[in-house]
Formats: sequence, structure tokens, C-alpha cells
Amino acid sequence: MGILSWIIVGAIAGMLANLIMGSGGFGLIGSILLGILGALVGGWLFNSILGLPYNVTGINLISVLVATGGAVVVLFIVGLLRR
Repeated sequence: MGILSWIIVGAIAGMLANLIMGSGGFGLIGSILLGILGALVGGWLFNSILGLPYNVTGINLISVLVATGGAVVVLFIVGLLRR
């Protein structure tokens, strides 16, 4: 997956995760970084922990869902650490 694909999937996933968790204020760059980190976390969670064969492989629905799930987990952990 190329850098442009990571940026596009990261932007979509970051914005969706912000909507789901009701957080905001990260801006476009923050949402992209959140989505990219979410893609890494989501891919690891789905493969290692849950044993599901889903991965972030390009700009497609499965990749966006995996990245969004990972970004939601990241936002949840950040919310716990801010308390």
C-alpha cells in the first residue's frame, strides 16, 4: 500500500473515529495521523488478538473499517489517559 493510500485511509478512518467517539479538535493532520495509527493498531488487533484475516490492504471498505476500529481503540485509550 502506497503512502497516498495510507493518507486517504487514515483521513477517512480518523474522521469516522472522531465522529464515533464524539471527540474532535485534532484537525485534518491529526485525523490522518490518528487514522494511520488506527490502521496499525486495528490490523494488529484483528490479526493477532482476534485471529481474523482482515488487514489494511488498500483503499477499500475492509481497510477503512479495520483502521476505524483501531482508531476508536486509540481514542478510547487516550481518553483514559487524559483523566
